[in-house]
Amino acid sequence: MGAVKPLLALDLGTTTLAGRLVDERGCLLAEATLRNPQAEWGADIVRRLELARQGRSRELQQRLVAGINDLTAELLRQGGVSPRQLVTAAAAGNSGISALLRRQPVERILFPPHRAADSRGCHLNASELGLKFSIPLYLFPQVTGYVGGDLVAFLLSQGTPRACTLFMDIGTNGELALFFEGRWRVTSVAAGPAFEGEGVGCGMAASVGAVRGVTLDGDRLRLRVIGGGSPQGLCGSGLAEAVAAAVEAGLIDRHGTLVDPLQVPGPLSRYLARGAEGPCLRLYRDAAVELSLSQQDIRAFQLAKGALRAGVDCLLRRVGVSADAVEHVVVTGGFGFSLTARVLKKVAILPENMIERVRFSEAGVLCGCVRLLLDSNGPERAQRLADRLRPYPLSGTPDFEQAFLGALDF
Repeated sequence: MGAVKPLLALDLGTTTLAGRLVDERGCLLAEATLRNPQAEWGADIVRRLELARQGRSRELQQRLVAGINDLTAELLRQGGVSPRQLVTAAAAGNSGISALLRRQPVERILFPPHRAADSRGCHLNASELGLKFSIPLYLFPQVTGYVGGDLVAFLLSQGTPRACTLFMDIGTNGELALFFEGRWRVTSVAAGPAFEGEGVGCGMAASVGAVRGVTLDGDRLRLRVIGGGSPQGLCGSGLAEAVAAAVEAGLIDRHGTLVDPLQVPGPLSRYLARGAEGPCLRLYRDAAVELSLSQQDIRAFQLAKGALRAGVDCLLRRVGVSADAVEHVVVTGGFGFSLTARVLKKVAILPENMIERVRFSEAGVLCGCVRLLLDSNGPERAQRLADRLRPYPLSGTPDFEQAFLGALDF
């Protein structure tokens, strides 16, 4: 057997950086995630782009590069290989993150025409960026200022659909793609970081100690924890399941409001408490940890799921497709684990008649990066796909605003 020829795949998320190391056959050598160091300067990408306009672009880039270097070092450590052994590398991120990595002007993303100065896929000189490996880094093409290379990578991982299919990349930005009658329509919504375990009091990334699921079992809420043991926080899937279970138990009403404990008969009322911020849903407490969702945390989840649902509804209307006509729904994202049909139905992320058609694709963006790396014509295929994606802007449109207000309830 010859020496391993490792390939590096990177998903540059607004909240989370994720990476995989694979060999030339696509076999997994290592996998890791870490929080995007830029998140300390703003949970959303718009805030970071505004800071770049104010002269902080170099610092933002340096933070991102430092995060990529830390992530790469962990992957190489796990895989038992050195940076010199890397054969090729690819990364995908939204348009804002990609522009910050390249230190491109950000005005064209923030303002019309809402498109990066250079949106085509390209090979970057890793050493010049400050990355601690010498091979070029391929960066996926962007579509517009709000539909980025991460969606292109996810779609590349799935191949060409054969029927009407909706694709959803759920993260801090929710990116949507609809394939219908041989054509693509894409859009994006600002969901916020709740689905990635950020922006809520007890949120955390999907790692050991995170609550990945919550179910109602009689008069108890049962928690499923990554790695077993005591829970330390909620990742995105755990948050969604906690809200769904609380709605099912009658602890949260259909408008997203925590109910009065006196209105809950029986032992379930013990989960309703009063915290520092007012009423809360207390999921767990021991001597070291308390996991509670405040009313503000629940609202953050409502805003995220409402934006996604409104984006789906508007995209379908724009193309003239009914929810019944969508034959497949493929979902990926940084929420940690797949969500059951019961949870999707309870929190109303999708039209009810689409829920049974949902399939989850774990780490879809990374899979797309790996697929490109294993294909000698990968960059050309990615660019051809990006060129076929027709954008439909939603932000600020009356249609979206109306749909959003109607999508907040459970």
